[in-house]
Amino acid sequence: MADQRRAPRLDQPREPRGVKLPRFDAEAFGRWSEGIARSMGTANFIVYMTVVIAVWFGWNTLAPASLRFDPYTFTFLTLVLSLQASYAAPLILLAQNRQADRDRVALEEDRRRATAQKADTEYLAREIAALRIALSEVATRDFLRSELARLAEELDEAGQRRQRLERRQQDRGGPEKRGQRAIGGEGLDEPRDDLDGDFARDTRPDGAGPRRQDS
Repeated sequence: MADQRRAPRLDQPREPRGVKLPRFDAEAFGRWSEGIARSMGTANFIVYMTVVIAVWFGWNTLAPASLRFDPYTFTFLTLVLSLQASYAAPLILLAQNRQADRDRVALEEDRRRATAQKADTEYLAREIAALRIALSEVATRDFLRSELARLAEELDEAGQRRQRLERRQQDRGGPEKRGQRAIGGEGLDEPRDDLDGDFARDTRPDGAGPRRQDS
């Protein structure tokens, strides 16, 4: 019974075997490595490192032999510098990788924005071209002013031509019309008198009407 209880069950995942490494926050470790890489890439770090190495050399060279903790050949200093370099290189690479990831994300975002801006620019260019085509067929204020001015000039010229034509007609037909009127008036007056006289002579004394003339 005990062996059956200890047997692994198929409905449950197996636990990983081997050495279990401690878990850590990758994002926090990445920020920490970037901070170290930034500090190591400054002039202050170089100055402080130079001061520390100079004091190290001076103490282990000029101090009494009993107080020297790293005599000549400076083996311990070499070990410290090697350890520092062995850790600094991976930290710097990690910071560079994180920066490269951010640059790639920023580049993709810039490319996406550039594509969207290009599409918007093309759309606006097409709309502006359509508006220009539509506005080219619409009468503008300057066009209306020029057309009205031209129409006013044509009307003025037509009025002047009409006045000149009327003056010419009056100058040419004035005396003739007057003579015709005078002649027409005299001709109408004379027949009226003759007709009245004939009518009076042909009328019978008894008032029975006009007399028939003997042929």
